[in-house]
Amino acid sequence: MNYSAIKLTAPIKDYLWGGMRLVTDYGKKTDKEKAAESWELSTHPDGESIVSRGEFKGLTLSEYIKANGGDECIGHRAAGFDFFPILIKFIDAKDNLSIQVHPDDEYALRVEGEYGKTEMWYIVDCEEDSFLYYGVNREVSKDEFRERIENNTLLEILNKVPVKKGDVFFMPSGTIHAICSGILICEIQQNSNTTYRVYDYDRRGADGKPRELHIEKAIDVSRLTPSQISETANSDTLASCKYFTVKKVVCENTAEFTVDSDCFRSLTVTDGCGKLELNGDITELSKGDTVFIPAQNATVKLSGDFEAIIAYV
Repeated sequence: MNYSAIKLTAPIKDYLWGGMRLVTDYGKKTDKEKAAESWELSTHPDGESIVSRGEFKGLTLSEYIKANGGDECIGHRAAGFDFFPILIKFIDAKDNLSIQVHPDDEYALRVEGEYGKTEMWYIVDCEEDSFLYYGVNREVSKDEFRERIENNTLLEILNKVPVKKGDVFFMPSGTIHAICSGILICEIQQNSNTTYRVYDYDRRGADGKPRELHIEKAIDVSRLTPSQISETANSDTLASCKYFTVKKVVCENTAEFTVDSDCFRSLTVTDGCGKLELNGDITELSKGDTVFIPAQNATVKLSGDFEAIIAYV
């Protein structure tokens, strides 16, 4: 079956650490005071992407998929998962995110009823001297981990990593981490919203109370030996694992790529603008846009001057 590319509107999350660059620089629309995250490709019940144009305008992404062949629309590789496999976000960290960790599938499905969370970060932009936390800087016992959480010295044992625009970080489940202030990323992750907050700088939520920590669960799932930061596999493949493959595409005037019936593709524009043509239908693309390309055997033609992230299983 020949499908058109489906342009999506992302729900916006107004977490207290967020800024407004997703509105001012990336074209997102919200009446919220902060735009911390935009959920670009999402069927998660905590925030679904919405079809923004065409005959299916107004449907959620999951409604669109159901109305257009279900498993055939997403391809057999994605249909092999119990839930739609991928969630893609832009994240604007005006302030530090909490120190946090995500469980693996076994723990998350047993305890939370959804997938665990392995993820990948692509640094879209960042301020000078920006850094993030990635794993521990030496082997740590569970007793010491608990003690450092309780006495607010956890940051001393975390691996502090400087970042620059274009960097890639692959984050397996169980890795303690935090995006820090001044960083804007595109995150490709498993379709999960399970996060165990370990340390939060004694911040207060909207109710004036300290935000909830999840110390016991974090101790259960955290990897307490140093993690090796993964290198990019080659010039265009940014990450590849059993949950997702992520590639970067650069269009300078024209470019093209093929898609197949094995799996859908998503394309998220990180910079510039242009057009996407699929089966004779043209989609205008601007920085911050995401399109869903259903599974099919076809060639996608690009024109303009832009960079984008393509993700699939």
